[in-house]
This record gives sequence, structure tokens and C-alpha cells, in this order.
Amino acid sequence: MAQLEIRNLHVEVEGKEILKGLNLDVDPNEVHALMGPNGNGKSTLLAAIMGNPKFTVTQGSITFEGKNVLEMSVDERSRAGLFLGMQYPQEVAGVTNSDFMRAAINARLDKPMPLFKFIKEMESTIKELQMKPDLAHRFLNEGFSGGEKKRNEIVQMKLLKPTLAMLDEIDSGLDVDALKIVAEAIVNMQKERSMGLIVVSHYERFYQLIQPTHAHVLVDGKIVVSGDASLVKRIDSEGYDWIEKEYGVKVEEISDEKPKTAVFSLGSCAASTKKGA
Repeated sequence: MAQLEIRNLHVEVEGKEILKGLNLDVDPNEVHALMGPNGNGKSTLLAAIMGNPKFTVTQGSITFEGKNVLEMSVDERSRAGLFLGMQYPQEVAGVTNSDFMRAAINARLDKPMPLFKFIKEMESTIKELQMKPDLAHRFLNEGFSGGEKKRNEIVQMKLLKPTLAMLDEIDSGLDVDALKIVAEAIVNMQKERSMGLIVVSHYERFYQLIQPTHAHVLVDGKIVVSGDASLVKRIDSEGYDWIEKEYGVKVEEISDEKPKTAVFSLGSCAASTKKGA
């Protein structure tokens, strides 16, 4: 059994079926590139795995390390080792990055992490991502640029140490230098922890940096083509027209499947806090 095993997954958003029988296996050390035209289900898949309540699973199964993910709350999924780096990180006024991250980390531990150890790890991670030293004391994503928000998602990932991370267009909004910094941090963590990765991006340049072991094209709610990194290069050079010719699948961009309003809770990327945490 794969670490993450998805079988015949059907997902609806506000009554509209987006995923229509998707299958996927992900193991430790694997990096899966997830491609496809906008609106065909990539973000829906990640949101459904993480437990966003706006995405309703109507059929199928999601199993992680032998456990039924669909029976878990969002924070239980996070504590089990799942992480979602969001395409549109939300601002949370009044909650500092350090308070948020310390509560999220302690929710996973039997005993709270000593304050000095936490400060040392956070400072080291902020430095690695080349963010401003005052990041820990700023309110969560408030006043951040788009690129800062994306790098802050990677700060969270590094500190939470998931066993499987999902990154939804984490590269969008990053300049060339920031892209390299983020990619290097992702690659280093993936190798250090044997972490599995599912990465959604439209850019071959980002995939070149993170070196996917597997690649998939998702069209109309199903994975229609799978392969290795060479599939990324072919999509970049030829687009998706050849898929229609070779596989008889109509490929078109659909209106974005995400709900218009922000629906991600804090638990989407960390763990819900507990009283006294």
C-alpha cells in the first residue's frame, strides 16, 4: 500500500462535480507534479485531501499511512503528517507568526517544545528562507507581499515537518531569486525527511528546480496521463493539444473550481490550537 492512496475519488463544490473518479498513489521520497488546465480539479484534489469543508467527497477513498483520511478532522489530518501550502494564504490580524507556529507545533507534541528551542528553530528557518528578521513578531500574513506569503507557507512547512506536503502554486508571485530560495528549501527538506510531495504549478522552471519523480495531467476531474519528468517538458513545449489527439480527451480551461470566498481555516496548514497550548 502506498503512503497516500486515493481511489475513485469524486468531489463536489457547491453541488458541482469537479473530481470524477481520480486515482493516485504517493510514497515517501516521491515528488509528484500535478498539471492540467485551470479549473480541472488540481486545487480541488489538494483541498479535499486536507479536509476543506467546502469540498464534499461523494464517493471514493483517501488513505494515508493505512488510516482513513475521510474520517479525520482537519487538525487530525495535520497531526497525522499532512500539510497544504496554499495558493492564497489568508491574513490573520492579531495573531503573530510565532504564536501561531508555536501553538501548531505544540498541538502535535506530548510535551510543549521548550521556548528557546522553538525560537532557535524559527530564527534558523526564517534565515534560510531569507525573510525579514521581524517575521516572528508580525501578524500572520498581514501586510505581506504575495511572495512573502508564499515563503511564509514554506516557513510553516519547515517548522511543522510533515511527512507529505501538498503545494498549490506555491511558486506564483515569486521573483527569480525567491523561486530558487523556496525550491532549495523544499528539496532540502524532502531529502532530509524522505517527505512525499504533490506540487501544482504551471511552470516548467519550478519543476526543474524541485525535480519531480512523477508527473500527471489532470483533465475534467481525472488523471488522464502519467509519466516521469519528461512529461513536464513535453507539456511545456507542446501544450495539451497532443493529449486530445492521443487520448481522445477534450482539454479545455474551465472557470476556477475554488469557491470565491476564503474558506481555509488555520487548520488547513497547521493544527487547530487547544486551550492552554
